[in-house]
Amino acid sequence: MRLKRLLLRYYPPGIILEYVQGGEPKTRSIDLLDLSPDTDVMALVEEIRKGEPLITASCKEQVIHLVRRLQEKLGEKEDHKFYLFKVLRAHILPLTNVAFNKSGSRFITGSYDRTCKVWDTASGEELRTLEGHRNVVYAIAFNNPYGDKIATGSFDKTCKLWSTETGKCYHTFRGHTAEIVCLSFNLQSTLVATGSMDTTAKLWDIEKGEEAVTLSGHSAEIIALSFNTTGDRIITGSFDHTVAVWDVGTGRRLHTLIGHRGEISSAQFSWDCSLIVTGSMDKTCMLWNAMTGRHVATLTGHSDEILDVCFDYAGQRIATASADGSGRVYNAETKMCIAKIEGHQGEISKICFNPKGNRILTASSDKTARLWDAATGQCIQILEGHNDEIFSCAFNYKGNIIITGSKDNTCRIWR
Repeated sequence: MRLKRLLLRYYPPGIILEYVQGGEPKTRSIDLLDLSPDTDVMALVEEIRKGEPLITASCKEQVIHLVRRLQEKLGEKEDHKFYLFKVLRAHILPLTNVAFNKSGSRFITGSYDRTCKVWDTASGEELRTLEGHRNVVYAIAFNNPYGDKIATGSFDKTCKLWSTETGKCYHTFRGHTAEIVCLSFNLQSTLVATGSMDTTAKLWDIEKGEEAVTLSGHSAEIIALSFNTTGDRIITGSFDHTVAVWDVGTGRRLHTLIGHRGEISSAQFSWDCSLIVTGSMDKTCMLWNAMTGRHVATLTGHSDEILDVCFDYAGQRIATASADGSGRVYNAETKMCIAKIEGHQGEISKICFNPKGNRILTASSDKTARLWDAATGQCIQILEGHNDEIFSCAFNYKGNIIITGSKDNTCRIWR
């Protein structure tokens, strides 16, 4: 094994090793999820060297330098105020979804008008329209971190794979017998998963353009799915009140997470693949051990359905959004509620952390999106101007651009 170069990964903090083994170029990462501005860098680098043979004495200084840069980034004060940059009247019929590529240079919108549009974030220009579906384009995604492909899932029961650059349709994936309502790429960009009202999820091979495996076993529609970062597991959340954990290679069901007393609304792995968080219409959020499927904790406090849940990048905090108009932030280790997000006048349908994990963004039916301090729950900024409910919001990878999508048929770019 020969080390070629070391790269920084800011979110979540880590160092990527590019190396050659047996003539093959490979990469692996050293995750530094617990790094803080106070961490003893010298002691940490010694610890890294003990466990990583590629980090030799000759590159120790470089590793110290990289860790210090990560520390500086974590210690930077956050006082970015967002201003409305562009209003895009995107489609002739209502929007269904919006999504960024990793850098935030492009974003996509799906619509009831049966198309997906690709936009340039810097100029607000429409770059191309992806046409071909025969019904609502409901679920959309880039194959981040690469961003050279787009997947669209439709009520016409098909999923299409497109080139971001040319708009060419590479494949149309057929096999579902009802509407596709969620989809996701694995991080390795070899598979795209689709979840359907037909109670199954399917994994599709991007290279070959064919079905790799069908995940069967739920008794109601699948409305959430998420790969873990290593790509060997996927979870599916269903209206049958359960979440299933599957082996990606074989399609075998490894665990069924049973405990919720209402439909699942959201499910996600933590970055290090150790935990799964699930949100449900039963007003609770549950934490599970991802390896064993064991129930770890039930996070309570909401008085109405939980509509969205998410981890921060480091997997240290969990945020929940509820139809009761509030959000909650929980410490993933202690399971305690550390902040309440209160101020919206309507249900919160979407919640997400910025990449750094110190800010939270919410989208609400009260026509506003809001920015919050993740540690205190204090509202920092209200993003106003939409004239109907906001159903989607997202940060780009740097955390300095926000996109909001509304039922008023517009997207707004904030920067």
